[in-house]
Amino acid sequence: MAILAAILCLAAAGDPAERLPDGRQEARARAIFRETRCLVCQGQSIDDSDSELARDLRRIVRDQVAAGRSDGAIRDFLVARYGEFVLFRPRLTLTNGLLWGGPFLAAAIGAVLLVRRRRTGGEPEALSAEEEVRIAALGGGDAP
Repeated sequence: MAILAAILCLAAAGDPAERLPDGRQEARARAIFRETRCLVCQGQSIDDSDSELARDLRRIVRDQVAAGRSDGAIRDFLVARYGEFVLFRPRLTLTNGLLWGGPFLAAAIGAVLLVRRRRTGGEPEALSAEEEVRIAALGGGDAP
């Protein structure tokens, strides 16, 4: 009984006056809600958040769905207005690729340089006769 009451509370969590009359449009809007981060809560989607900003974002998304805009156009609008952070799954762009791939690229370059250095490191070069004479003159010969 308690589980049924909890499910009914969750289903009625949104204000019915805010919902779109067309069930397909409402389903599209709710799918976008789940992909959109609440900028106040940051760990919740706007579907789960009770903040004022999340409420405003839900209204904006519903208005745009009702106006016939595509899901991609709605996401583009949200990103243009609030930045890439508003999406739970950021798009694959050059900037995001560098952000995520940069550390791996730096580690790979470091590993290549380390291997190259070890290969060429080997034995130190022998001193020339002139260098040995200069060291002996400085008193750096075979000292006890």
